[in-house]
Amino acid sequence: MAKPVELSNGQIFKTKKAAEQHFRDMLARYRDGEHISDYLDHSDLSALLERFDLLVSDGPSKIGTGIKRFERRLNKGDGWSSPGFWVVRVDNTPTDFSYIQAVVGRPKSDAEEFSIACHNAVSRDLLRMKQKQFDHFANADGLIACDITGSLIAYSEAQLSHAHPPFGIIVREFRKSKGWEDNIPSSTLTASADAQISTHFTDEAIGREFLNFHHDRAVLRIVGKDRPPISTSAAVTINRPLRFR
Repeated sequence: MAKPVELSNGQIFKTKKAAEQHFRDMLARYRDGEHISDYLDHSDLSALLERFDLLVSDGPSKIGTGIKRFERRLNKGDGWSSPGFWVVRVDNTPTDFSYIQAVVGRPKSDAEEFSIACHNAVSRDLLRMKQKQFDHFANADGLIACDITGSLIAYSEAQLSHAHPPFGIIVREFRKSKGWEDNIPSSTLTASADAQISTHFTDEAIGREFLNFHHDRAVLRIVGKDRPPISTSAAVTINRPLRFR
């Protein structure tokens, strides 16, 4: 039976899915840079942030000195951007927080954080590989064939996907090569901090080591972002395998 999500302001959602949809709809009602002006929205976000601090945060409190206001801002990384909620405290210090993670009510595991750091270590090279494929194979309209469906897609509609082995397997093999199967050494990953959108390796040398490890193993493909689900057998059938080496 699904466990309800109960917030400190009295708001109750029957399921985590319903709670997540509530805050997703709220986010959609505002524009990037806009303050969360509705009183009820502010109340729900305040209670959600309390939940984040209580159940998720393993670093400094997101509420800190107190809540002044909430805003919708555009979070950006290498090759991606997504809107999210930010809190501005009474001392005017801002920080981001994940409403999805707050609803889930648990911190990411070390394994999840490590995988994120690994992806960040190769994200720029993946973007360069994607651009290289479009430079060499796009038709006169700037379109390229999806390696799964064969449909023509534009750069904005395409993404690089790991054909084999899956990215998670590469990460697991890297941890094994480092002797980190059971535990990841402390201070390997960046600690939670204000306005830190994502986790990285604290030592750039480890990031470069994973990048080279990934280059030696990854076989990639160009697929449409909105492609339908595919079977496991179809997942490794690619028209144009892409390798770094």
